[in-house]
Amino acid sequence: MMPISKVQLSLLLTSLALGGCASTSHNPQDPFESFNRGVYQFNDTLDKAVIKPVAQGYNTVVPEPGRMMLSSFFSNLNDVVVLANDLLQFKVVQAVSDTGRIVVNTTFGVFGVADVATAIGLKKHNADFGQTLGHWGIGSGPYLMLPLFGPSSVRDGVGLYADSFASPIMKISNVDTRNEAYVTNLIGKRAALLDQENVLDEAAIDRYAFIRDAYLQHRQSLVYDGNPPREKYDDEEDGSKPDKGSLNDKEENAQPATAAVTPVVTPIATATLPLELPVTDISVEPSAPKQTPAVWRMWVSQREGIR
Repeated sequence: MMPISKVQLSLLLTSLALGGCASTSHNPQDPFESFNRGVYQFNDTLDKAVIKPVAQGYNTVVPEPGRMMLSSFFSNLNDVVVLANDLLQFKVVQAVSDTGRIVVNTTFGVFGVADVATAIGLKKHNADFGQTLGHWGIGSGPYLMLPLFGPSSVRDGVGLYADSFASPIMKISNVDTRNEAYVTNLIGKRAALLDQENVLDEAAIDRYAFIRDAYLQHRQSLVYDGNPPREKYDDEEDGSKPDKGSLNDKEENAQPATAAVTPVVTPIATATLPLELPVTDISVEPSAPKQTPAVWRMWVSQREGIR
């Protein structure tokens, strides 16, 4: 089978938008909720039937040091995509740091199998073209649950496609080798989430809504570099501050979350997919401050996303 072409991917995104037009939603950011829920069920069924069992076998067969080296290798490839978006966002300091990561890990880390850069203080950053569009003022648009790709939005779907042009894996001319690289990356990321699945099961009554809201909050946080605009209180008027008493009441009555959950878009994919698929990572962290999203970080890797 041949990988999905650029035209096919464009048609896929278009069909998703058209397919949900008639659906209703209680969330204004999710006008295609009925259709999206159907896609979510498809992805979840495919994950349970194929991806998860393979990931469990991967964890059994491959020792932990080997899994860490593979993860580091794909992370180093993803730094190329991150660097491209650093430059598009005019983040010069971050671009210099990420250039250093690539050079250090590719040379001293033997093509990235060892993350030497992090050890010397060059931390891993998260940047993709969806964030770049948001950085320049483009809204996320309607939420979309993409078949095989997982949680996304109109803006992030376009970003996912654009990032494929900068991905080193896409430069591999041999289709079989390229697909093997994508599948290996996917399985490794899915395997890393196996021990964290219970967090989502225990925290969410409606898994679909939980993943959607967490994804949108996390993407908003990434666009604003972890400092999104403060949400306005209902009793605030334009240009005015809320009454101090009402603020205290809100703080007293608010029930803080016991844990901040981190979905990383769990990719459900086949060996024929040429694009990197974001994986849904789920981890527990302390609650973020009031002015930050309830969910502080989302996917590993998307989007710590490793491309």
